[in-house]
Amino acid sequence: MPITLDDLRRFAVARSLFKSTTLQRALNRLGFVQADPIRAPARAQDLTLRPRVKDYRAGDLERRYPTLDVREDFLVNYGFVTSAVQALMHPRARASGGPVPRTKRARAVLEFVRERGAVHPREVDAHFAHGSVTNYWGGSSSATTHLLDEMHYRGLLRVVGRDAGIRTYAVHEHEPGPGDAAGRRARIDALVDVVVRTYAPLPGATLAWLVSRLRHAVPQWRGEMKAALERARKRLAHARVNGADWYWPAEERPARAAPPDVVRLLAPFDPVVWDRRRFALLWDWDYRFEAYTPAPKRKLGYYALPLLWRDRVIGWGNVSVAKSGELRWDVGFTASQPPSEAAFARELEAELSRLRVFLGLT
Repeated sequence: MPITLDDLRRFAVARSLFKSTTLQRALNRLGFVQADPIRAPARAQDLTLRPRVKDYRAGDLERRYPTLDVREDFLVNYGFVTSAVQALMHPRARASGGPVPRTKRARAVLEFVRERGAVHPREVDAHFAHGSVTNYWGGSSSATTHLLDEMHYRGLLRVVGRDAGIRTYAVHEHEPGPGDAAGRRARIDALVDVVVRTYAPLPGATLAWLVSRLRHAVPQWRGEMKAALERARKRLAHARVNGADWYWPAEERPARAAPPDVVRLLAPFDPVVWDRRRFALLWDWDYRFEAYTPAPKRKLGYYALPLLWRDRVIGWGNVSVAKSGELRWDVGFTASQPPSEAAFARELEAELSRLRVFLGLT
């Protein structure tokens, strides 16, 4: 029987919003969790983990980070991966070769961190007094922070925790990279499989874009992404649906099971929501993240959370915590009227109750 768009929609929701499990198992299964610092009402990584981790509370990932097999790093965006995924990307360099410090300052910082074991940026700044630099947005950033960020990206340092939200670092030691073309291709293909596992089913255009984004994860192999995309298209399961090619892991099959009667408010960077192209194809409306849109031009709200009912995204919600500690929320719908079923009203209230517990309001 041919696969339909309804099948893909159910498949996208069911495979990503799996039965809640432990934090480590959820991280292993997701493969990658995108990070974002905005709290509205919580950080994106916490909102993403909330429906997938049993009894998850806002901030659990940061609190438990030192005890988990998880690493902060850049894959297709900045976020969290397991050590096995991180190892596929390192040693990372802007050209072939290992991550050797390029400047006398970087070498000195590396030795300082190695002697200390783990450091806070203010310790490095106090020792070296690096001053400030102009950041990407034109403002002033600590030169120490800028240097540590660069050394972290290149794999010289790893994040070992956070102190009041600020990353702390230790030296990052690596196994040697692959010495032959076959080993290199195997690593690249494994990284492609990670992002496919995170975001499938994928329209062909999104698959191509994600593979091209991996040039930031492995800049030393950026010239090999086109060949990696061709191998992926042959390796993955795929179907042509409504004039578009779709791809997903070869061992998976789109499910035809009926979705549960559950309401979910999803993060703007949740795997179900993240690809705006796929979102429009599956749910027939354009969702926009408007946190950086001037307030008068916003249509949905500063941090609108897509509202999922069963396997349909039917609207959005804006949630915040009042100074009194009460949960404040409002919901908008893409249709003129919300669902009339009593089950929807009941499940919406259940989702708001889950949010209150997640945020520590009860």
